[in-house]
Amino acid sequence: MTESTLSIENRPSAAFGVSVNRMKSPSSHFGKMEVAIRVLVDRSEDQPALAEVARELGMSEFHFHRLFVEFVGLTPKEFVQFITLTNAKALLRESNSLLTTAASVGLSGPSRLHDLFLTVDHRTPGEFKNSSGLRIHWALVDTILGSALLATTGRGICRFSFVQDAKQALIELRNNWPEATLIHDPATVAEIRDEINARLNGDAPKRRLGLLLKGSPLRLQVWRALIDVPPGFVIPYHSLAEKIGNPSAVRATASAVAANPVAVLIPCHRVIRATGNFGRYQWGTERKLAMLAREYAFHRQKKAP
Repeated sequence: MTESTLSIENRPSAAFGVSVNRMKSPSSHFGKMEVAIRVLVDRSEDQPALAEVARELGMSEFHFHRLFVEFVGLTPKEFVQFITLTNAKALLRESNSLLTTAASVGLSGPSRLHDLFLTVDHRTPGEFKNSSGLRIHWALVDTILGSALLATTGRGICRFSFVQDAKQALIELRNNWPEATLIHDPATVAEIRDEINARLNGDAPKRRLGLLLKGSPLRLQVWRALIDVPPGFVIPYHSLAEKIGNPSAVRATASAVAANPVAVLIPCHRVIRATGNFGRYQWGTERKLAMLAREYAFHRQKKAP
């Protein structure tokens, strides 16, 4: 049902969570960083050490590291990982084997390639190859809680998000699945839309809806745990972290809840703060309250004699 994937292609700084600030250093510094970039690209197969490159530039490791992050937006190590991973993906798209690909990008074997994909891309090389031919059928649909973008594949639903800006919603879908082919197909998603609307109206599920998810292992754990929270109930973030067996990861759990790509079916609206405050909701606090109120009403009706 699930797949752990996360692409960094064409978005290196966003992928590693480093923002590129306005450059204020002298132009001579950028000249040195140009040299550093060439060195790191040319020697990416050798996985050059920070100290080695800094020494060639006549700089301390600390100064080189700081300037590189300022000008490039990534640490030198992250930049090499980005180059290595990008080269590996190009080779895998050409149907090269894992062994050949690993050797070609300077890794000691398929296990190192596997580790690189999991560390940076949060998926295995095999999952990357499978997603390259993925076809996503999508459409904007009307629900009882407003317009939404619904996207599905032969392996399950990959996105259901309430929208205010249809163009932006489609951009987000494309950014999340850069290797997939998007097909506007209202007819294919119509039955799924009807099932979701029925569930929003308190009806029991009539058909199984599979999910194709992508995210880090922790995020997948959080999303699976959310599915087990029944309608009419809420859970605080710390209890959700405990539920996945990682009670210290409250902040990461909250981040996973906020990144949920499938509304309703992965009920992130059932998560509240420890104080009892309902908290924010990526698709609008008012919508969250409406969903919780409806579920509470349906649950109370079912319990009534």
